[in-house]
Amino acid sequence: MVPMLKLPSTWPFVLNATIAMAGLAALDLVGAYAAKEWMLHRSASMLGLGMVSMVLLFWVYASALQFAELAVVTFGWIVLLQLGVLVLDQVKYGVHHPPRTWVVVGIMMAAQGYLVIGANG
Repeated sequence: MVPMLKLPSTWPFVLNATIAMAGLAALDLVGAYAAKEWMLHRSASMLGLGMVSMVLLFWVYASALQFAELAVVTFGWIVLLQLGVLVLDQVKYGVHHPPRTWVVVGIMMAAQGYLVIGANG
């Protein structure tokens, strides 16, 4: 049996939830990067990296649900992932995003913060 990841229960909910969301987003972003690179170059190492990141993503997601609600963790993860994908596209692949895109990202980040803080009461 695979043990669940644990964060200290003495840490505030907001900190634990943010760590979980950031970890999920980072793993998902690694998987997205690996998929893009595998598609471009057909590198077996990128395929392996993508597969490992998705298995770890599932493990971290299941572990995060011990202390945070599904909606809170999922929304935060997706917001951070989208931010990461936009930055990765711009930095690595030269995709330009108009200013309104970054305004929308700011709104999503504010909504995420409200959701995380509001979920804790």
